[in-house]
Amino acid sequence: MILPDLGLLRRRRDLRLLVSGSTVSSIGTQFTQVALAVHVFDLTGSTVAVGLIGVAQFIPIIALALIGGALADSFDRRKLIFGAELASGFVSAVLLVNALLPSPHLWVLYVAATLFAAASAVLRPPLDALLPRLVERSELKAATAISWSLMSISGIVGPAAAGLVIAAGGVEVAYAVDVASFFGSLTAFALMRTPPPPPDAEPPSLRGVVEGVRYAFSRQEILGSYAIDMHAMFFGMPFALFPAVAERYGGTEVVGLLWAAPAVGAIVAMLTSGWSVRVHHNGRAIVLAAAGWGAFVALFGFADQLWLALLGLALAGAADAISGIFRGALWNETIPDRLRGRLAGMEMISWSSGPLLGNARAGFGASLFGLGPSIVIGGTVVVGGCFALAAALPRFWNYDSRE
Repeated sequence: MILPDLGLLRRRRDLRLLVSGSTVSSIGTQFTQVALAVHVFDLTGSTVAVGLIGVAQFIPIIALALIGGALADSFDRRKLIFGAELASGFVSAVLLVNALLPSPHLWVLYVAATLFAAASAVLRPPLDALLPRLVERSELKAATAISWSLMSISGIVGPAAAGLVIAAGGVEVAYAVDVASFFGSLTAFALMRTPPPPPDAEPPSLRGVVEGVRYAFSRQEILGSYAIDMHAMFFGMPFALFPAVAERYGGTEVVGLLWAAPAVGAIVAMLTSGWSVRVHHNGRAIVLAAAGWGAFVALFGFADQLWLALLGLALAGAADAISGIFRGALWNETIPDRLRGRLAGMEMISWSSGPLLGNARAGFGASLFGLGPSIVIGGTVVVGGCFALAAALPRFWNYDSRE
């Protein structure tokens, strides 16, 4: 079997609404992410300034992700998702108004990036914690593959269309598309019928947050999945450099293609992921896939033609998607439901802090060493570091989902 079990979307109504709402929201978010990078680069001409968007987003995620996870274990997860999504919609509207001003304010872009990250820190833990409640344990890998596949589709459609839209009408049109997308996502989330929180759920507290952190640190396989992903994204994330790289290949229209290329690889990997149910050593699969991400990012850095750059990014996206399947399955197989929201908050820190800080690293690296060397060095470090971490975390490397 090559394809994942797509019949899950037919059989599981609330899973269908969850992933469709998330996909619509993600497409709109991709428009804003591309527009923010292009807007900042247009106003400053600096790769460092673009990379600093990641720093602005990192701070609220670190501050709020664990709190969002604790809320997800205590309150109705659907309501938390709806509220966070509504808040993001207001921030998108502010970006649209700012873009329409005769002289848009740069500081508004950084404040908006910070507020988006804060809303995401509340949104993602209940969103991630909810999926395992909507399917059976045997369906987790298929559900994860479907969810990632649709996210990857949004990662293709959103950036590619955003690049064309921005080139034709400006960043304000991209912001307007994001504002419109919230009507679709909010409708889907409002229609969901989701399991209520357990009747004995503890209210959010510092003690509860500490309990979640202690549980994560007691499981080397969980810590390994966090460490590998953070390492791979910190040293191998090149997205902040896309506006500058695009200038080599034709301008703003190419930014969207660069942004979409990893998602193209990811969707191919996800739609051919039926084999993953036969792989039980999740840790080894994560390590090898993360090392593949680094190798293909280095290929992107070496590229001197657009087609080769896009191929390197697509292959990197495929490797990252495979890592994501096995990380998601490992988390959902090892974390009890009463802790799932708090651990989802920790997971959010692991999978978001690497890219956000990695974009800042890439921006500074490019200013010191140049675009290509910064990317190649980062990808090479990823490969070596993945195997070093695997050697240091044997229980993670040897994790067997059958046990």
